[in-house]
Amino acid sequence: MVESLQRFLLIESGKISKEAMIVLKFKALQFHNIFCISPPWMRRCLASIPHLKSDISPCSQQNSDVENVFRIITDSRDPQSLKRSLKSSQILLSNELIDGVLKRVRFSHSDPLSALEFYKLTSKKKSFFPTPYSLDTMLYILGRNRRFDDIWELLIETKRKDQSLITPRTIQVVLARIAKVSSVQQTVTSFKKFRRLVPEFDVSCYNALFRTLCQEKSMSDARYIYHSLKHEFRPNLQTFNILLSGWKSSEDAEAFFAEMEDIGVEPDIVSYNILVEVYCKGRDMKKAYEVVDRMRDKGIDLDVITYTSLIGGLGLIGQPDKARDILKEMREYGCYPDVAAYNAAIRNFCIAKRMGDAYSLMEEMVRKGLNANATTYNVILRSLYWFNDLRSSWNLYKTMRAARCLPNTQSCMFLIRLMKRQEKVDMALELWNDMVCNGFGSYTLVSDILLGLLCDLGKLEEAEKCFLQMLEKGQQPSQVSFRRIKVLMELAGKNEALSKLSEKMSKFAPGSRISLSDLNELERPVSDFI
Repeated sequence: MVESLQRFLLIESGKISKEAMIVLKFKALQFHNIFCISPPWMRRCLASIPHLKSDISPCSQQNSDVENVFRIITDSRDPQSLKRSLKSSQILLSNELIDGVLKRVRFSHSDPLSALEFYKLTSKKKSFFPTPYSLDTMLYILGRNRRFDDIWELLIETKRKDQSLITPRTIQVVLARIAKVSSVQQTVTSFKKFRRLVPEFDVSCYNALFRTLCQEKSMSDARYIYHSLKHEFRPNLQTFNILLSGWKSSEDAEAFFAEMEDIGVEPDIVSYNILVEVYCKGRDMKKAYEVVDRMRDKGIDLDVITYTSLIGGLGLIGQPDKARDILKEMREYGCYPDVAAYNAAIRNFCIAKRMGDAYSLMEEMVRKGLNANATTYNVILRSLYWFNDLRSSWNLYKTMRAARCLPNTQSCMFLIRLMKRQEKVDMALELWNDMVCNGFGSYTLVSDILLGLLCDLGKLEEAEKCFLQMLEKGQQPSQVSFRRIKVLMELAGKNEALSKLSEKMSKFAPGSRISLSDLNELERPVSDFI
């Protein structure tokens, strides 16, 4: 679409200056954003313009439909209004569209019950069946908000309608959320419930359990459960790779790798990549390269995951330039860097406090046709956060939005905490309004910091407005935030407004708050990540 507008102006007015072209691109981006949030009748009108029609692709149509349905879900107050709004929107629902909408809900931390109503409504449509992806995403949304009763109810209903939707990935999605708030034994008990739910309870289901325990609990827990359950199934290569990936120390990983070979299980590239990663995280690059040599001797070609681990390991031992050279080396072997590989190299320069090189590498990545993702920006935002550099952080946020990359919760938390530290109310409110309007980031975590800033500065009107915006979105503010705003409202004599606010807060079930893991992540320095 940008190109169409450029062609149109060039046809009408001949050559234009570089400055005019920059303005043109900005206006075109604004136009594209208007198109994406427009109702169907307006998009049809815009698409009829000859110079724009060719660039309004099915992908753009799909993205705009996802955004419109997402807004319908977040704005609807009950199932009836949701049904009416979907019908009046004239948007044709498809599996691809519903997958995209639920992914959008997951990313935005929106109200889980509204999303569940949407899922149930679409599941009831004639000749329409949800996809495994939609089911797993819906379960993740419910689990993140600790609505475990709703999870089991949905799984039972799914078994009755189409049991094939419940897969080993479903097991891992559910168990991961349970393991975050439950003991190992409770997690295993929940796992056994799936015997009555999945079509075939085989080794892939056990692998889902072991992967969950490795990621959410500890390696020793995973190993203990493996030995207690191994008489129930026959382990395969994936089982050993999962258990191998859980080791933190190179000695334990080596011993398990040897055990794996002793019982006749031949390691594959995944096995070797795990071992390389363990050595790289332990800053033992000599042994990492020895494993790489062993892989080549066995005729195993290194893949992008192998190279990414090496890039991260070199950064941890203070060799970011050598790590950057790997990006060139891997191309010579026919393996091309992906976004994760570039992110690892960018992180290295952030660890070395060479921000200019980090920005340069991000620009190179874009020139190579790769789009920077939220992780790319967060790597740099983390460093700027530790430098207390709000101006550069805010400029990077603007760049991120212009590139149409939605910030995630960590992005927002880096920014809002800097704004609170420097008491930048206007910036904080602009960030908040962006979140509310565009649906990204965790309202609960960000609002804790924002409302703290507003209450500290006596900005009661602004604090009350933000609080009400959360409630309207079906999001639960923290009790700490509620107590702070309550004190200010009592001092201001706003007893009637406070009574209404208290009534709305009472509707939230206790224990439905989300995890604070994102908040804890912010306190970790850049060097903790590879």
